[in-house]
Amino acid sequence: MAVKYGDRKYTSGEIARVLAGKRLTTLSEVVLLTVAMCSGLQSALAKAGPPVVGRSLRYCNPLPIEASSRDGSPRGVSLGDVTVVREGDRYYMFCTGGGAWVSQDLVNWKHHAVQGRVPVAPGVFKYRGYFYMSGNGAPLYRAQDILGPYDSVGDWKDHNGKAWTGTADNGRTWEGAFDVHFFIDQGKPYLYFPGRGSEGIYVVPLDPNDLTRFAAAPKRLFGFDKSHKWERYGEMNEYSEVTWIEGPWMIKHGDTYYLEYSANGTQWLAYATGVYTAKNPMGPFTYAPRNPILRQTTGVVTGPGHGCIVKGPDGHFWQFYTIVLANPPGGRRLGMDPVGFDENGNLFVRGLSETPQWAPGVVDDPLRQGDSGSIPLTVNKVRAMRAQSTFSSQRPGREAPYAVDNSNGTWWEPAEEDKQPSLTLDLGPATEFDHAQQFMIDSCRIEFVAGRGRFAFGSAGQRQTTRPTDATIAHQYKIEASTDGETYTTVLDKTDNRVTRYVEFEEIPPAACRFVRLTMTGWPRVANSNLGIMEFTVFGKPIEP
Repeated sequence: MAVKYGDRKYTSGEIARVLAGKRLTTLSEVVLLTVAMCSGLQSALAKAGPPVVGRSLRYCNPLPIEASSRDGSPRGVSLGDVTVVREGDRYYMFCTGGGAWVSQDLVNWKHHAVQGRVPVAPGVFKYRGYFYMSGNGAPLYRAQDILGPYDSVGDWKDHNGKAWTGTADNGRTWEGAFDVHFFIDQGKPYLYFPGRGSEGIYVVPLDPNDLTRFAAAPKRLFGFDKSHKWERYGEMNEYSEVTWIEGPWMIKHGDTYYLEYSANGTQWLAYATGVYTAKNPMGPFTYAPRNPILRQTTGVVTGPGHGCIVKGPDGHFWQFYTIVLANPPGGRRLGMDPVGFDENGNLFVRGLSETPQWAPGVVDDPLRQGDSGSIPLTVNKVRAMRAQSTFSSQRPGREAPYAVDNSNGTWWEPAEEDKQPSLTLDLGPATEFDHAQQFMIDSCRIEFVAGRGRFAFGSAGQRQTTRPTDATIAHQYKIEASTDGETYTTVLDKTDNRVTRYVEFEEIPPAACRFVRLTMTGWPRVANSNLGIMEFTVFGKPIEP
């Protein structure tokens, strides 16, 4: 890798020397640093030496995706069925719940409007210079630019030229697309889609000159196998004869085709992801031995299903997935983790991660070096027996301990009259007999409840139809730290935040402390929904004697 400046090319070693923080001695080195940083050359940063917390880019699940709204409302927050497409040096994310979001590093995502309708469970791909998109109940759309405008090129037709219909095991029929995934192999287009319920996954080659038309009859690749207990319906996989298989996604690695799918249904925390393999995109496919490759039912990253795999800027594969919230029903977020292949060629995902991880390109091997080492320090600290944790107010049934219980199904709601709610956490030991301990904090994550309803402004009992120009559109807060519980220093100031996110992840300059205080100074006002904090997590490490 090299960067050209003037008539000279700078090698990766020279770039690494600059990025390593050595003194800049020439104008060329200054320009080189600027060009390298603007080019997003993460691999150069990795070669510059070990990553440093606070200086090297990290991510944390659930991903802090900015809302698609411009008024602070939680539009474009409950996202799922994620498709990430690489075009040039940028990545474009389309989801149920909106699109597109654009990123160069897979970590920082900015919302961009798409001209045209983004359907439920959108599938997007590029073929012969055009971008195509379809989704649940949608025709096939086409555009010259990935952000549109998208125009319909027609409804789906079977190989006889008739409207596409299918028949499930129970005799019921369906029409049109559902959870479609498009895969181009050696110039040939294929469409993968699920049936309904336990039907499983199908594939059909498409007519390369008319992508709305099947080139043959669909072929069923596999269906529900109740011996795969994780595929069964229910939170405890208790329904032995029922499931819902969906969300296909195909990649090729070496000479093997890997076909992901999800079961047992997006309404369950037991929602999970598996994979079959084949030597041909039409099969036959074999159930992989490491299944399920994604499954977790507790914590803040639960129900990982219906996702996609994309090659990152570091050349490694990265898995994106839907996160199913325990509460409210239908609530979803997004996560990602690195993909690997074992010595037998079996695909696996290193995760599911719930703590800060090094971003793509920061380390050479994200599978073995990806964990940055920071751990949660605040879980259940309000409930510790002798902890001096305090809070400014709480509502019945939405008590403060829910903000630190490591669950995305409960949350803390301060009282309505509490204008600057605060939560102070004692990270110290639980009893007087324990050894005193302090911690080095370095980052935090806050998950806010994405309330529903119309925005309300004005004084109590009044509703304004126009939005005041000074209305808060983002969550604004500050975090303070203390060693003695008396003198506090601000370590993170987001009181001027203007970016609407319902998940926040922020680096904190490493600070030694025993007490941490969160103070909310502003937040979007939503009718019938108060400020709610699902989880407030401070990460760091213990300071050992």
